[in-house]
Amino acid sequence: MKDYMMLVRSLIEYGSEEEWFEFKENWFDPHAIGEYISALSNAAALKGKDSGYLVWGFGTALMRLSVPQ
Repeated sequence: MKDYMMLVRSLIEYGSEEEWFEFKENWFDPHAIGEYISALSNAAALKGKDSGYLVWGFGTALMRLSVPQ
């Protein structure tokens, strides 16, 4: 669990979503989600990242929170 928390904190520190990661609060469309994950993965590859991320359960408002160290 600690590794996931560190990952989410590191993504929040970007200050805004990037092509290779997004935060979603509530979304359910299986076909669209599959396409979206594929797009995040492709964007991650183009940006030289090991992975793309779809962080579920948090909206973009999370990006405006300060992250305690």
